[in-house]
Amino acid sequence: MEYVVVSVILLIALLVGAAVLVVPRMRRRELPPPPGGGTTTLERPPAAPPVPTEVVAPPVVEPEAAPAPVEEAPYLIEQPEPTAGRLVRLRARLARSQSVLGRGLLAVLSRDHLDDEAWEEIEDSLITADVGVEATQVIVERLRERVRVLGTRTVAEVRQQLAEELIEALEPGLDRTLKAGPFEGRPAVVLVVGVNGAGKTTTCGKIARVLVADGHTVVLGAADTFRAAASEQLATWGERVGAETVRGPEGGDPASVAFDAVKRGIDTGVHTVLIDTAGRLQNKVGLMDELGKVKRVVEKHGPVDEALLILDATTGQNGLEQARVFTEVVDVTGVVLTKLDGTAKGGIVIAVQRKLGIPVKLVGLGEGPDDLAPFEPKAFVEALLGSDG
Repeated sequence: MEYVVVSVILLIALLVGAAVLVVPRMRRRELPPPPGGGTTTLERPPAAPPVPTEVVAPPVVEPEAAPAPVEEAPYLIEQPEPTAGRLVRLRARLARSQSVLGRGLLAVLSRDHLDDEAWEEIEDSLITADVGVEATQVIVERLRERVRVLGTRTVAEVRQQLAEELIEALEPGLDRTLKAGPFEGRPAVVLVVGVNGAGKTTTCGKIARVLVADGHTVVLGAADTFRAAASEQLATWGERVGAETVRGPEGGDPASVAFDAVKRGIDTGVHTVLIDTAGRLQNKVGLMDELGKVKRVVEKHGPVDEALLILDATTGQNGLEQARVFTEVVDVTGVVLTKLDGTAKGGIVIAVQRKLGIPVKLVGLGEGPDDLAPFEPKAFVEALLGSDG
């Protein structure tokens, strides 16, 4: 009996074991291989053959070249047009003076009847235009006599009479030429003087252009050593027309610079040495004495041929006192009247010449480099009176 039970147990165990082995195998079916063969997802693909690495040298960076120095372009040397007739070309600049000395006077003189009140009005117009009291009295007296004798007063006749009297008052016989040399193998020496604010250094540069325009060679002397920008400003004017500038240290001795400039002019054989001096106030005795020293030192080379006084036309009658004191120190030979276009007082030309006996040689009629014109009495009066009629 026990034998039968043991046999049954062994049989059951055998069946259970067989079932454990067979059932899992029946559930797992083999997957078909991928097309064309190859690895399954469970296998690591073979490593790709190594790619040989190329050692690339870093690019050679050329050192950056230093920038080439920037050279300032030299001034193109200019050749101004000859100055003959320049005042005629600039006549429009006198338009403001026309309203006083021109149109105003003509309007009064053309009246049918000129009584004492009308002549007083004419006098006032001339005095307002800075002609000066003495010169005004002479002009009015001569005009009254001409009107009395001639009788008729058409606009054209009156204009002609007024023009003749103004030209006469400007003393057309005075010598207005610039003594620009050379003289017996040496350059002419031109000393430029004036008070502060008259535009002296700028005008000195314009005078250089006038000389070059009329065929002269020039050396500039920057003897205004007290104003830092003066020598540089003058040198700039000179470079534009090919004129050399002799300079000294800032605050240096002006007489020494002037002396060296004249020596340089002699050595190089130029026609003219143009010396710019420091602006002075005429009531500063020490400064005026120093200006006298400049003149004395320069004269060791030879005489000063011209001493040009720069006057601002807008200062009016005050300019006459300036001119008088400068004349005592350096013997002024000519006046350069600047800013004549910016004032209605063109009569100052008459006053300067009558009071001092010194001719106005140049007049400034604008800010341009070539707006400085040789003074011509007839052309000046024609500009003041405007067109005929």
